[in-house]
Amino acid sequence: MSFTRRQILAGTAAALAAPAFAADAWPSKPIRLIVPFPPGGSSDIIARMIGNQLAEALKQPVLVDNKSGANGNLGADYVAKAQPDGYTVLLCDVGALAISPSVYTKLSFDPSKDLRGVTMLAYSPHLLVVNPSVPVKNLKELVALSKQKELNFATSGTGGANHLAGVALQQATGARWQYVPYKGGSQAIQDTVAGQCELMMNGMLATLPHVQSGKLKLLGVSKGTRMPLIGDVPTIAEQGVPGYETGTWQGVLAPRGTPEAIVQKLNMELVRAIRGADVRARLAGQGAEVVTMSPVQQDQFFDKERKRWAKVVASANIHAD
Repeated sequence: MSFTRRQILAGTAAALAAPAFAADAWPSKPIRLIVPFPPGGSSDIIARMIGNQLAEALKQPVLVDNKSGANGNLGADYVAKAQPDGYTVLLCDVGALAISPSVYTKLSFDPSKDLRGVTMLAYSPHLLVVNPSVPVKNLKELVALSKQKELNFATSGTGGANHLAGVALQQATGARWQYVPYKGGSQAIQDTVAGQCELMMNGMLATLPHVQSGKLKLLGVSKGTRMPLIGDVPTIAEQGVPGYETGTWQGVLAPRGTPEAIVQKLNMELVRAIRGADVRARLAGQGAEVVTMSPVQQDQFFDKERKRWAKVVASANIHAD
């Protein structure tokens, strides 16, 4: 991540200092929080965690609306083309959205031009997991097995963050597996638990409960350092892939053209909601870290991620209609 903790805190402080709104100003009706994936994924979990706090702060209902399809692009397109009035916003994996322009040749919107950042909310690393029936104990054994028999790697969709995390790992290790795209991370998890796919990488927030229940076997974490929450499990970097670090970055975006005053108020209230003691504790207990940014910082992060993953997409020749 290119932003220092001081910069992030400065951005948050600026948002919290935003001017108060007049009594008859926005919002005067319910707000729709569009999640472009099915229920049960990381974005959906966070949306439902903060929905009540946000509604209470804004004095209006906040409706979580799942509009899934095309690896999140259908829901993102819906928000990109919505009225820029602050009543329709997107909560998604910002990293996955940054990948889409490189993967989808016929994308019906331009995320960089049609959406703007409001704030990042949380980061959680990817967990490399396998069905318990897969006879491996670590990444080295998984790579060796993949060269002996075809393995199915479940993803939340072609070009998703967890798909590209698998591609980057494949390029670094020489592993061989076949990608099986689903309509969302929760469905990919279900089929990996059921044994329809042998392995996957997915955000820790949605995946950890299945590891804790024994339904999935954990081989590694895509973070720079080990995490006490999951015990003595080595990072992927420790297992022969130096510098390997990926994950899911949940954040909120609004249609381009949304008034700056509304964006700043949304930022202020979202930051307060996600940094609340209860929400922060629940996220930490599931391996997610609260990370907030100013709208400008989030736009800069998006641009950096878009350039980073464009290189991986190009080298792997990944394309989708």
